[in-house]
Amino acid sequence: MFVDKVNVSIKAAKGGDGKLSFRHEKFINRGGPDGGDGGKGGDIIVVASNNQNTLADFRYKKQITSEPGGSGEKRKRHGKNGNNLIVKLPVGTIIYGPKNQILADLVADGQQEVIAKGGDGGFGNAHFTSSTRQAPRVAEKGEPGEEFEAIFELKMIADIGLVGLPNAGKSTLLGAISNAHPEIANYPFTTLRPNLGVVDIDKTHSVLVADIPGLIEGASKGKGLGDEFLRHVERTKLLIHLIDAYQDDITGAYKTIQQELADYVINLSRRPQIIAINKIDGLDEDIVNDEVQKLRKAAGQKAKIMAISAQSGQGTKELLREAQKMLGTKKKQAEKNRFEKIPIIRLIKTDDSWKVTKTKGVFLVKGKKIERFARRTDFDNEAGIQRLRDIMRKMGIMHELERKKIKPGDKIFFSGVNNYLTF
Repeated sequence: MFVDKVNVSIKAAKGGDGKLSFRHEKFINRGGPDGGDGGKGGDIIVVASNNQNTLADFRYKKQITSEPGGSGEKRKRHGKNGNNLIVKLPVGTIIYGPKNQILADLVADGQQEVIAKGGDGGFGNAHFTSSTRQAPRVAEKGEPGEEFEAIFELKMIADIGLVGLPNAGKSTLLGAISNAHPEIANYPFTTLRPNLGVVDIDKTHSVLVADIPGLIEGASKGKGLGDEFLRHVERTKLLIHLIDAYQDDITGAYKTIQQELADYVINLSRRPQIIAINKIDGLDEDIVNDEVQKLRKAAGQKAKIMAISAQSGQGTKELLREAQKMLGTKKKQAEKNRFEKIPIIRLIKTDDSWKVTKTKGVFLVKGKKIERFARRTDFDNEAGIQRLRDIMRKMGIMHELERKKIKPGDKIFFSGVNNYLTF
């Protein structure tokens, strides 16, 4: 079964806690702090693989979690780093994260992308020694890893997509020119899922062709087989639009498909196309030429229009050679655009930036750096809490809280942190 989209929970593991210990617990001043740092939590890495064909496995495995980091130990021993989790996905899979943000677009076999980072390990108390602080009683907690709901969406990657109304002959053409064996019958909607075939154009060139199930008027809005299959057209570099030569209205058939392509989320009608009138065997040449001229009026003088018979093979070699020519032109243009693009420089906030807001007597502190310190603070350890207060004072946060008239006993919350400070 072809699986198009699945929802999964991504949870990169927490980092290990730092260790709070001394070499001689009974003689703290003579022994030194020897608590080791916690290990890093494992990342979650997706890898594109041609050996994977569907997303079916993830219909039953809804949560993906990496290995947590180990806690630090005595004698300054570092906690074990959690192993990264490698997730193999089919080439053509897009991973969407929070707010539909694209985290990874897997387009080539072996491509690797980190989609969720494990949390850093907390520092042990040996990390905080200095000339003025000989016996620190502070150790950090490990940070949580990134956690979110994600969508895996598989879109076929094909060089050429065959589109057209039902019974236009797309499956017949794919079966004739490739190694694919699609189901073929003389009724609409024989093809209920996209078929792929490798087509050898000559001894040095081959292309991947996708037979997209028959579209009907309103398909872009979900009618008939719906717009699900239009997604598979998104990635094709070239479209071959097949039209049945025995259609009562060839121009109308052409316009119907063009309108559905144009109405899709991405205007697919602008994709390079070859229009192929199919099933011409048995038709008089003058009739075929007349139909070509009708289409040229509708599609424009620059449109590439050909006449073929998928059944007998008439004109199919010429069709493939023209397709290869157009694909080569598109590839050269893509390379040119890649070098002509000007990088965009964006101004972003630094990690040190923060903001304090007050709502109904409750104070909320936001900021990447201070939130990280708060996550790593052990709120059950008075020395750890005092360290967090010192950091807030150095960053100017305490001054801002006082300016907002904070009073003793008021609570200070940190965005994304479950614990709070009492002023």
